[in-house]
Amino acid sequence: MDKSALVLPDNRCVALDKDGYLRNMNDWDADVADALAGREDITLTPAHWEVIDLVRQFYLEFGLSPATRPLVKYTSLHLGADKGKSMYLMKLFGGKPALTISRLAGLPRPANCF
Repeated sequence: MDKSALVLPDNRCVALDKDGYLRNMNDWDADVADALAGREDITLTPAHWEVIDLVRQFYLEFGLSPATRPLVKYTSLHLGADKGKSMYLMKLFGGKPALTISRLAGLPRPANCF
């Protein structure tokens, strides 16, 4: 599978960088998010979308993708303490939620995340 491009069901081709992030944030939409999630073996549910939408809001507010600590704090602030926990985010998005969420949300890689 070519990791430098994402081919969508409608045959659109979206360019990705070497880490699977969009080269052009304007290419992002729900179909792109679903296709990227499929590469991670994730089926997006309303719980996933709630967090993806929140991270896109964070990006609009602060101009960057959140690393883990700001992600957890922002999620807790906006979605409640039960969802603002690393374990909750890891259940939804796997072992590195800040990286995965930003990728699925069509945002740049968070700084300070390896």
